[in-house]
Amino acid sequence: MAVNAIGMESDVAVRVAVRDGTSYLASSYFTPPFKVANITEDKSGPLHLMLMCSSPGVLDRDRQTIRVEVEANGRLQLMTQSYQRLFQMKDGASQSMEVRLGPGASFCWLPHPCVPHAESIFSGRNKVYLSEGCELIWGEVVTCGRKLRGEVFALSSYHVRTEVFVRERLALVENIVLRPSVLPVGAMGQMEGFTHQASLLYVGGRSERVEGWLAGIEGIVYGVSEGPLNSLVVRMLGNKAEQLYDCLKAIAKLCKLS
Repeated sequence: MAVNAIGMESDVAVRVAVRDGTSYLASSYFTPPFKVANITEDKSGPLHLMLMCSSPGVLDRDRQTIRVEVEANGRLQLMTQSYQRLFQMKDGASQSMEVRLGPGASFCWLPHPCVPHAESIFSGRNKVYLSEGCELIWGEVVTCGRKLRGEVFALSSYHVRTEVFVRERLALVENIVLRPSVLPVGAMGQMEGFTHQASLLYVGGRSERVEGWLAGIEGIVYGVSEGPLNSLVVRMLGNKAEQLYDCLKAIAKLCKLS
């Protein structure tokens, strides 16, 4: 960790390997405010790691770097401890995440919803590199902010770009941009009256159950698209963070059962 003119610089690095058919944490490195905890209960399933954070949220000029490597045939589910709050900022904060999966590996990343406070500025860059036979589940939920405090889309800027590479070739791009002062969130093609959005990328198979399951959920609108290389792209709009987060987790289970 470093605290200087550009704020707090934090790093997390995780490597998962396989021994006798079981995925295990081969190495981990982290600096405050992060900590990596192994919460795996079923040794026959994927490795479950929790990314814990002692900070109340992301502060101005914070820079976070997360690197994940899963070796061949390894299975990892990385989760977070709580909602991520983005506090008021002048210059902005950023997070970069790089994930590399060996042949036959799988990785699931469904962090808790993000809550951007008034005048927060955040940018995220994610790059995921897949080898042959990999499975990827990647999702996120973005809220309007602290609705009960009247901070509905009072953020300054939120921009997260996720790129998925298969055999080093770009296959999928997810680009989420919220800049209320530039483009009204209620405009056509934007939030259109909803306050929360969720997205999920799935690579590694096809799931015909997802759209039918979503049709039975009240209070949301959604779209499901098939992407290249047996991928699935899901986008949802709603008004409750927990509902959308539960939907992502349920879709992840449906995909893995297909």
